[in-house]
Amino acid sequence: MSTEETGKMGLPSLTLFSVCAVLVIDGLTAAASIGPSAITWWIITLLAFVIPYIMISSELGTTYPGEGGIYDWVKRAFGNKWAVRTTWYYWINVALWMPAVYIMFAGMFAEMFFPGMGLWTQILICIALTALTVWICNMSVDAGVWVTNLGALFKVVVIVTLGVGGFIYAAKNGVANEFTLASMTPNFDSALGFLPVIIFNLLGFELIACMGKEIKNPVRDIPKSMMISAALVTGLYIFGTVGILLAMPVEDIGLVAGIIATLQTLFGDGAFGNFMVIFIGSLALATFIANMVTWTMGASRAAMEAAQEGELPEYVAKEHPVHKTPVGANNITGIVSAVVILCYGFLAGESDELFWSVFAFSSCIFLLPYLLMFPAFLKLRSADPDVERPYRVPGGAAVAKLITWVCTFFIAQAVFLFIFPEVFSGTIDWAYTIPVAAGVLITMGIGEYLLARALKRMKQLESEAGSAAAENA
Repeated sequence: MSTEETGKMGLPSLTLFSVCAVLVIDGLTAAASIGPSAITWWIITLLAFVIPYIMISSELGTTYPGEGGIYDWVKRAFGNKWAVRTTWYYWINVALWMPAVYIMFAGMFAEMFFPGMGLWTQILICIALTALTVWICNMSVDAGVWVTNLGALFKVVVIVTLGVGGFIYAAKNGVANEFTLASMTPNFDSALGFLPVIIFNLLGFELIACMGKEIKNPVRDIPKSMMISAALVTGLYIFGTVGILLAMPVEDIGLVAGIIATLQTLFGDGAFGNFMVIFIGSLALATFIANMVTWTMGASRAAMEAAQEGELPEYVAKEHPVHKTPVGANNITGIVSAVVILCYGFLAGESDELFWSVFAFSSCIFLLPYLLMFPAFLKLRSADPDVERPYRVPGGAAVAKLITWVCTFFIAQAVFLFIFPEVFSGTIDWAYTIPVAAGVLITMGIGEYLLARALKRMKQLESEAGSAAAENA
């Protein structure tokens, strides 16, 4: 039976999968905080970064089909050491991203129902949501396709509501920000510190390459679905950003409560307006939980399998005896998330600061595997030239090198700006930068410790295997 017949996912389902995985709304207000020039930055990032990134992912995904994704590509190119680092960053990033998502959840929840809620009450809500996420992931083998699809539907509804509502509001009341050639021209002012969010929001398209045998026609559909979903996702992001900027002066856009404040502006404070704010706001909150359940289950499963191969500590390999869920990895994810929430709670003065500090910290860790993925593409081009490449980035070696280093530069500058967001304004806020940089370095340091232990275990296993083989001979 052919691959076309046995595969389950065609072009529409692959495109929906990518939209579900990539489209998020927790960074939308940060992107809007750049101002009208954010629209131009979205377009520049799509053309200069996302399209080359998708071409690289398409070549890697069709050349090395399977379920390993970035981990497999890095391992093939650079060996076990860098593969272990990739696994660590990929898994632990979810535990570090979860606090940022739930900090935004608590802030939006407070804005909708309890405007006077204190920071530490919000932190308790974050910890409770973390525990709920771990419990769901431990008790369910699969959150179900409906969770992902429903989450994606809610995201689209929220973003379309912001976009359409923004245009209707502007038609009645005028625009809150000027959309002129000058205001939309990219510049290097202090708002550029939010630029990495645009890059962060457009990563994850390579995930469909991990679907392996589930894809009907990977050679045809992987590149097409990535391109289509990139256009859809970028279009939705731009539409939502424009909607926020039409209704809210850029200086009034809050990172945490910005979406709720925009909805309140769009719909007013009447009975219908209050209903719409609560309804659309609740859909947004639901997407946060769906995101965290989905990503935690996926990342923890990958971590469990890596631990079973000796690449992560033994406890991470622990599996639920009945549900077969990765309880060890899930539990560690929850513990790390709670600790990060508490630590940053002592360092941040209010919810916007807390959200941005944790979001920037986790995003840096999320970006690190991509610093390995793009060079891995170039390395495999030269180290593995004879393997069949069903899809090949056009333009030869020169184009391959160019897009590799362009993509690597985009990721590197995003990491830099997450740590030093105000560098282009000539200042550095060390009270912000030191905790974020320290968090990144500590996370990398723990990864190096785990790497040393993993290499020791692998060597021991190889030695035991050699001894067993000698005895059998």
